[in-house]
Amino acid sequence: MSDIPQERRVRTAIPGPKSVELQARRTAAVAAGVGSTLPVFTARAGGGIIEDVDGNRLIDFGSGIAVTSVGASAEAVVRRASAQLADFTHTCFMVTPYEGYVEVCERLAELTPGDHAKKSALFNSGAEAVENAVKIARAYTKRTAVVVFDHGYHGRTNLTMALTAKNMPYKQGFGPFAPEVYRVPVAYGYRWPTGPENAGAEASAQAIDEITKQIGAQNVAAIIIEPVLGEGGFIEPAKGFLPEIARFAKDNGIVFVADEIQSGFCRTGQWFACEDEGIVPDLITTAKGIAGGLPLSAVTGRAEIMDAAHSGGLGGTYGGNPVACAGALGAIETMIELDLNGRARRIEEVMKGRLGEMRAKLPNGGVIGDIRGRGAMIAIELVKSGTKEPDAAATAALAKACHAEGLLVLTCGTYGNVLRFLPPLVIGEDLLNEGLDILEQAFATL
Repeated sequence: MSDIPQERRVRTAIPGPKSVELQARRTAAVAAGVGSTLPVFTARAGGGIIEDVDGNRLIDFGSGIAVTSVGASAEAVVRRASAQLADFTHTCFMVTPYEGYVEVCERLAELTPGDHAKKSALFNSGAEAVENAVKIARAYTKRTAVVVFDHGYHGRTNLTMALTAKNMPYKQGFGPFAPEVYRVPVAYGYRWPTGPENAGAEASAQAIDEITKQIGAQNVAAIIIEPVLGEGGFIEPAKGFLPEIARFAKDNGIVFVADEIQSGFCRTGQWFACEDEGIVPDLITTAKGIAGGLPLSAVTGRAEIMDAAHSGGLGGTYGGNPVACAGALGAIETMIELDLNGRARRIEEVMKGRLGEMRAKLPNGGVIGDIRGRGAMIAIELVKSGTKEPDAAATAALAKACHAEGLLVLTCGTYGNVLRFLPPLVIGEDLLNEGLDILEQAFATL
């Protein structure tokens, strides 16, 4: 645990004068296309706190977008990565290999769902992992088509932009995109026309019908889905949807890929979100929470599928960097030692309880249309009161009010109307409740 005092402290306006000064330097030197949620410059971070250059301490409900689940300066991550730094920073695993890479792959084989023989390949980013999963699936099946889902997000490379559903800000002006990508419906319970109780069966039937009629199951290499959709709005597909899609994939020789980049590594109260309905994916992509903030990602899956690519067909100069691998082993050590699955489930209990109380205080639920998510991956969808019309303006206003009081929150959603909460799994319950107090006050003044 970090030595940063686990207390919120707002000394200046947010952002403060030093952050404003740094922002001016940033504007002059950094490309305008690189955005930031909040132009507060970090000096240090750990536990549930981000301390900025002006001495303000913000409660962290973002975890660097689900990356610093073990905290931003976890002892085991720092210890292992520091030791590796002292030995060597890089050799390139494809030139001369090293044990850390192998050990991370061994741990992934143990932790991911299923008791079949598994292998992994390591990369740098989530998008790289997804792109390589597609390469592997195509090599294995000798097919080309890839099926993805409404509201899905899979990355910013050319192929993963094609896989991603949302145009702004991810795709606008960046085409043409990779071909042979097809999008089908997902069981978005809150917005399903006949209600959430019907969404799982109806959406799966509709998706399978579209795949069969419009693409041909025999042409599909991979079906890729986030077990909890992240950027699309923390959408939990309605019960029954994922098992039915996985069954269809198995029956038709299609590689079923679970994109667990945001939802993996204890974030939902299980090692991986697909475990909730007993899904055993053929391939699973991971990144974000894997290495405590160091750049690392992985594709893990059935050995016979992973071995389909020819020697030299997978890799990358920095993939499975030794320092990042050391960080990953430290992060996994922390997750086990602190039972971060249990911590995530407790965060869900506290957050859903408090958010439910806030909703109950508003007439007809007010702007809170839906409360959803699992573990420490919780969201509220905001709508115009008495309707299901998305209210992006209220979402932005709430986020701004929280930021001003020293609570970092993130937004997401296809309609820009979802407040998402991704606190570090090591956050203290006092800070968690204080952050929720700030949110409640923001609702009161909206």
